[in-house]
Amino acid sequence: MLRVEKVNIDAIYVPTARRKTLHPETVRHLAEDILENGMKTPIQVRLDGKRYVLVEGLHRLEAAKWLGETPIDAYLVQARRH
Repeated sequence: MLRVEKVNIDAIYVPTARRKTLHPETVRHLAEDILENGMKTPIQVRLDGKRYVLVEGLHRLEAAKWLGETPIDAYLVQARRH
């Protein structure tokens, strides 16, 4: 069972290839939904030395940034590097 942890958004690295898949309109809609209903599914990150690397949840991460959140709920997963 995965455990939800609070992770500082500034400590999360988003790989360049993943950034290319960002859709601003999706972020806006997701931010509105988070305001109304809260974050339903935590993002997924893996630990790489002293930083976290985003595995899943780019739009949720960007929506949280847009809303001014500092920590975000995240699952710490074991994932291979791409």
